[in-house]
Amino acid sequence: MEHTALLHRYRRDRRKLLEFLLSSGLIKELRTPSGPTNSLSNIDFDTLSADYILLCLKSGGVIDVTEATKKYSDESAYPVTSHSHTRNSYFLVSDPDFSGSPPRRVPPPISVRQTTNAAQSSSQMESSDVENAAAFGDDHSPRYKNAPIRPSQNPEIPALGLPSLSTGLSEDDLRESAYELLLASIFLSGVQGNSVDDRKKEKSSKFLSSLKSKRDKLSQSQSLGRHSELMDTVRVQMQISEAMDACIRRNLMQVAARRIYGQIDLPHISLVLLNGIFKSDFRSEKSYIQWKNRQANILEEFICFPANVKKTEHLTIRSHAAKIRHEKEWDTVMSPSERVAVLASIRQVAVNLSSLPGRFGIQGETFYWTAGYHLNIRLYQKLLFAVFDVLDEGQFIEEADEVLSLIKLTWSTLGITQKMHNALYAWVLFRQFVETNEGMLLENAVTELQKVLTAEEADGKEEQYMNCVICSRQYDGHELKLNLVQAICVSISIWCDSTLLDYHLHFSQQKPSCFRTMMALVTAVGILTSDDCGEVKVRSSCSLTKFSASNDNVSSKLKYYVTRSTNAAYGRVANKVDLESKVQRMHPLAMLAEEVKLIAEREFNVFWPVLHQWCPESLMMSVVILHQSYGERLRPFLKQLSSLSEDVRSVLPSAEMLDHYLTELHGTALEANRLLLSSCQVLDHYQIGEVSTPLILDWVISQHTHILEWTGRAFDIEDWEPLSFHQRQAASIVEVFRIVEETVDQFFGFNLPMDITHLQALLSVIFHSLDTYLLKMLNRLVDKNHLYPSAPPLTRYTETVISVIKKRLLECAPMDDDVICKLNELTIPKLCIRLNTLQYIQKQIGILEDGIRKSWALVRPSHNPRWTRDEPLEESSLLTCSEAIDALFATTFSIIKDTAGDAINKICAFTGARVVFWDLRNTFLFHLYRGDVASSRLESFLPHVDTVLDLICGLIDDSLRDLLVLSIFRALLEGYVWVLLDGGPSRAFSDSDVSAIEDDFNMLKVWQLMFEALSLTTD
Repeated sequence: MEHTALLHRYRRDRRKLLEFLLSSGLIKELRTPSGPTNSLSNIDFDTLSADYILLCLKSGGVIDVTEATKKYSDESAYPVTSHSHTRNSYFLVSDPDFSGSPPRRVPPPISVRQTTNAAQSSSQMESSDVENAAAFGDDHSPRYKNAPIRPSQNPEIPALGLPSLSTGLSEDDLRESAYELLLASIFLSGVQGNSVDDRKKEKSSKFLSSLKSKRDKLSQSQSLGRHSELMDTVRVQMQISEAMDACIRRNLMQVAARRIYGQIDLPHISLVLLNGIFKSDFRSEKSYIQWKNRQANILEEFICFPANVKKTEHLTIRSHAAKIRHEKEWDTVMSPSERVAVLASIRQVAVNLSSLPGRFGIQGETFYWTAGYHLNIRLYQKLLFAVFDVLDEGQFIEEADEVLSLIKLTWSTLGITQKMHNALYAWVLFRQFVETNEGMLLENAVTELQKVLTAEEADGKEEQYMNCVICSRQYDGHELKLNLVQAICVSISIWCDSTLLDYHLHFSQQKPSCFRTMMALVTAVGILTSDDCGEVKVRSSCSLTKFSASNDNVSSKLKYYVTRSTNAAYGRVANKVDLESKVQRMHPLAMLAEEVKLIAEREFNVFWPVLHQWCPESLMMSVVILHQSYGERLRPFLKQLSSLSEDVRSVLPSAEMLDHYLTELHGTALEANRLLLSSCQVLDHYQIGEVSTPLILDWVISQHTHILEWTGRAFDIEDWEPLSFHQRQAASIVEVFRIVEETVDQFFGFNLPMDITHLQALLSVIFHSLDTYLLKMLNRLVDKNHLYPSAPPLTRYTETVISVIKKRLLECAPMDDDVICKLNELTIPKLCIRLNTLQYIQKQIGILEDGIRKSWALVRPSHNPRWTRDEPLEESSLLTCSEAIDALFATTFSIIKDTAGDAINKICAFTGARVVFWDLRNTFLFHLYRGDVASSRLESFLPHVDTVLDLICGLIDDSLRDLLVLSIFRALLEGYVWVLLDGGPSRAFSDSDVSAIEDDFNMLKVWQLMFEALSLTTD
């Protein structure tokens, strides 16, 4: 009820949303089978595709109701999928709880047929085998160098080329039959195995047994329990249901108890099961029919495949197998006695065949070893796949070794020898590696193959038997007849060849050790090569050419791999960047340079350390290909450059870095292998420096005007207020340095080759910007001479008597309006901020110089010759360039520092003069020694000076405080002299007045000494 309510609610909401979309005015036309309409009353919203309507609204607003209904019908036939970018979200129609755990590997593309453990028909395997072999032959023909590069896909695993199955047995059929054979082999070997139900009964009956000692019972119980657990594990691994397992065990255990057969074979197993298992033992009719058809197919496949079977027996078996497969005839029409007669007839033929002697006289050999090897080998592979965890197919189960020991019990039935086991186990491990990309499996496969290839020669009989297991395949237009080991090596070699044609793709995400292991695999199996006539060269027992550094065919083949794989990797990223660059808003050439660099890095770090022992030129070949391929796409872009646009700023540095990196790898390859440099191996550099040199100069020139405009604007709007209590400089100078530093960052952020001309242009911009700022500051000052009073008349005095002249008030020189306006702006606080600003310039110019020096040291020269082994750079040229750069830095920044220092001295002198001769002229110059000398002495005016000094010390930078105070003291001394020269008070000084003036004069002398000491300390 709850689910029904939710469904009704969903449908109601969906109808309302669709009705809203159709009535919102977003649609231009609504087409129905009867024609365009504006009415929504006759439309069934439950049958309209919402995705189709939304798409129509986005594309133009014309909706066809018939098409919307058709789209909804098509969508409802498939599971609903989630439109995510990762495409890993989906909804299932079935309940996943009843479907088992999903596979961990990525599903293959639709166009690729993957080889899996669960489902792959023999016909598909053989057809894909022929296709891969034909493609392989084309690649190795004498014309392969001019072959076009096809888009690379995950290569399929070539089949072994076993004779095809005539009865159409599926992979599931083979797996289930292999399990039945394993159980029969275990029971007939004397190992007891109990089903789940049997173990429950055994547990309840243990209390009734008292014939054996507790120790014997405990040992037997542990042994039986361990075998039961192991067989249960195998059942789960081979995906056999408990009910089917119990039914099979019951029948096979009866056979084992009666010891009817000396050596079991598959036809007898199928006959026993057909005789003892009935339709009532199955839960569904479908599963029974599938099981019955499988048994019939096994009988027909084994008995009818041998060429020496009589025609009458052949027809009889086919007729009886058809009766068994018939749904109604076997279970409904035929009576039990008739069914028994059919099975007895088949049994007689099977007994006659099984009684035939083996072909080679090997101990334990039966007729079916060679007569049914095409099925025996397939069944044994299914058994070997049981060692892999069904929940994690790339890992072994913990009981893998014990399972292998159980599987060994089937050797006598399937005709498996130790060498065949090692070869088939290596093949199964290899196939599982291809499916899961688990490097550990590949390492184990190499180990097993090495056991096969390094094993001692078998005796003559076993060797003849091994050669009788024939696999056929097509290669280079010829049909090859190979034994099992040869077929495995050839199939692995074909897959390795397909993989190495694009090893950059197949090993892009795997660990470096995985590629090394795969090359060890290729080394073990060898590679197929062709001579000039197209005939296959048989160089070993596997018809393969073994790896050798001195083998020209191997070297040529590896060079071909490097060429093909590098071209494929480049083509892949070249196609990808055109689309991704739009998403990331990045120029395709810049993104392509980064991708090409990643390819080269992986070639150097992962592939070259492995390949260089057989192909020393691999790194150099890959580097040359990548460099040339990118250069072909870059050069048209370079020809049309006219300015440093945003695209140019992203492309040129990326191309230069790629050129530089590939050049380093090229030199590394030459040095590591001591190769001679031929004309085809030389890198044709992109000449980024030659292209970027004029563009950078044009950009610096344009920045010159821009920075000067900003500097002037920042100065003109400056109010000479401190930024903060801790930052006492003006805001304008911070803005100027910000603009300069941004220009420097952009200049070095180009990451392009440069020469001293570019540095000179940059320093010129910095010099003119700061020099302009300093000049503007100095031009706003007033000459301090405007502050001084008019010159006093000459006076005469003796050593003991100070001459007395008539009083005349100090008079200041007349000033024009512009000077007065400037003086009003040049207050003490604003003068202090100017001084702080000049000090900030001196400090920041040093930091700026250090930063530019460090950045310049990392810049690559634009016209220096590229490094080669034969033409190293001369140290003298580097030294001369270094001296020129040092001279350029010294000239530029020393002038700025000197100009700022002179400006500080000038403003300090002006500030002292302003304090004494302008701000304190009424309280100091005009009142000193006026009236009563005792009340107008120098010390009475010192509080006014202290007030000014307190104001200044609260504003000025600590590093300038002493210098500014010194200038004020000097101005005070100068002002005192002006007062004395002006004549002092109008009346004659008394002796006490003269004594007081002499004391002030002596104090001034002490001040003079203090000034000189303070001046030395400040300097």
